[in-house]
Amino acid sequence: QLQLVESGGGDVQPGGSLTLSCVASGFTLNPHSIGWFRQAPGKEREWVACTSTPRIGTTTYADPVKGRFTVSRDNAKNTVYLQMNNLKPEDTVNYYCAAKTKVCSPSPSVFGTWGQGTQVTVSS
Repeated sequence: QLQLVESGGGDVQPGGSLTLSCVASGFTLNPHSIGWFRQAPGKEREWVACTSTPRIGTTTYADPVKGRFTVSRDNAKNTVYLQMNNLKPEDTVNYYCAAKTKVCSPSPSVFGTWGQGTQVTVSS
């Protein structure tokens, strides 16, 4: 069974940092592009970032998080991370990772495997 599991969410003050993890089971993350998305209640899922397959080797970020969030991979642990710095109250939502083959995309509809999400709350 192909599965992604996110963890690392929690409560943090504005300006703080969190690192989310996305662990794969049942398949190897390495040949997949991994996207991070977030979704607030009642709103559409929003693209946050995407790291392409290592063969392509690119990572792209949505403008609201550019310069604050960083995606990295640890192939030995079959894990992708989302390092989030300088968090803002508007970053308060559920975060999801997702996997797809071939190139990255900002469209959630083309990602076939999703995690269950992890909640991030930024407040003072």
